[in-house]
Amino acid sequence: MVMKDPYETLGVARSATDKEIKEAFKTLARKFHPDLHPADKEAESRFKEISGAHDLLKDKEKRRRFDAGEIDASGAQRPQERFYREFADGPAYASHAARDGFSSNEDLEEFLAQAFGGGGRRPRGAFRAPGQDVSAVLPVAFLDAANGATRTITLMEGKTLQVKIPEGAQDRQMLRLKGQGMPGFGGGPAGDAYVELHVEPHPFFRRKDDNIHVELPVTVKEAVLGAQVQVPTLKGPVAMTIPKGSNTGTTLRLRGKGIRNRKTGESGHLLITLKVVLPAAEEPELAAFLEAWQPKNAEDPRKEMLS
Repeated sequence: MVMKDPYETLGVARSATDKEIKEAFKTLARKFHPDLHPADKEAESRFKEISGAHDLLKDKEKRRRFDAGEIDASGAQRPQERFYREFADGPAYASHAARDGFSSNEDLEEFLAQAFGGGGRRPRGAFRAPGQDVSAVLPVAFLDAANGATRTITLMEGKTLQVKIPEGAQDRQMLRLKGQGMPGFGGGPAGDAYVELHVEPHPFFRRKDDNIHVELPVTVKEAVLGAQVQVPTLKGPVAMTIPKGSNTGTTLRLRGKGIRNRKTGESGHLLITLKVVLPAAEEPELAAFLEAWQPKNAEDPRKEMLS
């Protein structure tokens, strides 16, 4: 995946502070999040760019290395030298032997073979060396990381790979794709591709270990009288009963609705914290009732704070 300049993506200057970068990300994330634009592929692509830029710039070391030109916008190492195959097969090979004091290309080939662990004279083309490893960063939607998915990534070298994201993948998890790096020389094995997963934030789900936390708004009536409501989960909405007399901060649990642990095979839980919200519009009848209401058990909810 070819990524744009992260500063340009977030719309901040290169001298921007950590706070300015974080605020710019939050503003853009709210605007382009895929859950707010379910059928808008352009918004989804834009959100991935925003998340990737934020992931790079919020990491002080990666930001330093990017500014220094050591890594690109995807976080991959910039190539510092040419591969041996390119050198050996390139037009400069013939003149390089003479320039470095070797009588022939064969002598240069023998020297390189010995330098890399070979013994004795080898025919031209017999030198074997493994290919170089490559690295890339893959932004992953929160639900894709939780449930597992397959995504396509294009490396800087132009190679396209299918990446299988395991169920329950974590942020900054590194996947190794064996043999998908640069080709070896002289029949040597290909290098590996290392893909670092950057899990994007979700509008309301938060992960902690194998548990998922979510804050659920409920009406005053639902909290006081109890109700059956629809609750979002990683696999889609499910019905849940809110007990009578619930309050803001009440936490309910849906067992097994969290992240499945690949080692134990067991799933975490969905922990739902209720948040009582008042109606957005005026409710004269509710206001009139509260004015006349005399609670039997009057309590000061701020008592402990003021004592």
